[in-house]
Amino acid sequence: MSVYEHMADTVLEGKELTDEQAMAVLESPDEELLPLLHAAYKVRKQFYGNKVKLNMIINTKSGLCPENCGYCAQSIVSKAPIEKYAMMKKDEIVAGASRAAELHAGTYCIVASGRGPANRELDIVIDAVKEIKSIHQDMTICACLGILKPEQAVRLKEAGVDRYNHNINTSSRHHANITTSHTYDDRVSTVETVKESGISPCSGVIVGMKETKEDIINMARSLKALDADSIPVNFLHAVDGTPLEGTNELNPRYCLKVLCLFRFINPMKEIRISGGREVNLRSLQPLGLYPANSIFIGDYLTTEGQEGTKDWQMLEDMGFEVDLEPLN
Repeated sequence: MSVYEHMADTVLEGKELTDEQAMAVLESPDEELLPLLHAAYKVRKQFYGNKVKLNMIINTKSGLCPENCGYCAQSIVSKAPIEKYAMMKKDEIVAGASRAAELHAGTYCIVASGRGPANRELDIVIDAVKEIKSIHQDMTICACLGILKPEQAVRLKEAGVDRYNHNINTSSRHHANITTSHTYDDRVSTVETVKESGISPCSGVIVGMKETKEDIINMARSLKALDADSIPVNFLHAVDGTPLEGTNELNPRYCLKVLCLFRFINPMKEIRISGGREVNLRSLQPLGLYPANSIFIGDYLTTEGQEGTKDWQMLEDMGFEVDLEPLN
């Protein structure tokens, strides 16, 4: 039995990895990558079998954001030449859900830039969600609108929003190096607010922003403590014009090790390979599905994704099946 399979058995027994074991995953030799992936798959298969959840994003409001997040092309400090527009109309958001259904995406993610939603923007999202739910009863609706007030979370829950995404993005130690216009605690508070409203919490990270390996372990453990149901793992796609322009710390093998670590630390949770999948995992994208059980299809917020039909082909080639079960 490999040391990694022993880790998998430890996790399946309900025990946690030590910090030394967690670091051993991130620092594992490349020639041991296949045994590591096998061990992570053992955990993934226990809880999710061979099913993969598909998610699709619609960027309902682009740019025009007062926050100074160093990774984001939509932030106030970004000089990236992106398309900027105010909140979409309800009908456009509803039409996006139909497109998600055509792509067999079980989760439709309604995203808007900004610190948090204005009441007018929230009204549009709520009206759209109600109509989408009347058309696509089994579709999981995830909203990502920034920092939420408790009463806003309640309104979203009542409208039919199943899940709310608000990423911690990085560790508490490293947060101020990435943004100063809000705190790490602001982000955690929003996740707690969502949970209190009865909405399923989704919170994840961005890897490759000059954090340490200790930061990555801390991030995975913080999400376990938050009890996030869905954990998107983004890999930095450094956009020209942002403060992190030119940052290129990742390689496909390390990205796979990160995904394995997140599976070991959050064994029963949805681990989603998210932004930066195509440019960072490159030809090793299919291997990411051994630890992860969820992917985004289509484009991201300001960067292009892989063509949907290629994702279906990838799943078919690997013997995985699309999970169309609605969120409980």
